[in-house]
Order: sequence, then C-alpha cells, then structure tokens
Amino acid sequence: MTTPPAHDHGPDGHTPDGHTPAEDERKTWIDDINNVHKIFWALVAVCALLFLSDALYHKHVHFALENWFGFFGLFGFCLSFLLVLISKQLRKILMRDEDYYDR
Repeated sequence: MTTPPAHDHGPDGHTPDGHTPAEDERKTWIDDINNVHKIFWALVAVCALLFLSDALYHKHVHFALENWFGFFGLFGFCLSFLLVLISKQLRKILMRDEDYYDR
C-alpha cells in the first residue's frame, strides 16, 4: 500500500502530515503588504512624473482641448474610470447563472 501524496487533503482539510493547506502554501514577495504599498506608491510617482512631463514638449494639436496641461492623462483616466462604471452595469445584462452551461 502506498501513502498518498503530500498535497492530498483529507475530509477535515488537513494534509497527511497534519498541516492545513494555508500552511503548505509558499509565500512570495507580493504577499507582503509592505511590498504592495511600495508598488502602489511607485506607480503613483510614475503617473505623477508622466503627468508633469506634459510641460516639457511642444504639442501640435488638432483641437483646442488638446492644448490643456495634462489633457491626455486626464482624458485617459476619465475614460478608463467610465469604462469600469459601464462594465459594472453591462455585467447585470450579460451575467449568467453559475450552472448555465451545465443545463
């Protein structure tokens, strides 16, 4: 008779050696909340620098709105925010039951 692999969990949720699945999972650097905060603030800094870099070049605009400081950054942010709001409403229309394909 062979012993079951270490990743098999019994009916009580424990592995054969008595550990719970959470203890067996390997932690990565992204699991540390401090690293998540560092990534967030790094992205905020990059976005701020890109927004401020709008003052460093001359624009050849087609419409008067494009000449506003930071127009393309604000335009992209507003449209992506709008896309999220629309998708939340669209989900209500397109959502199917969990067992839709099993029927």
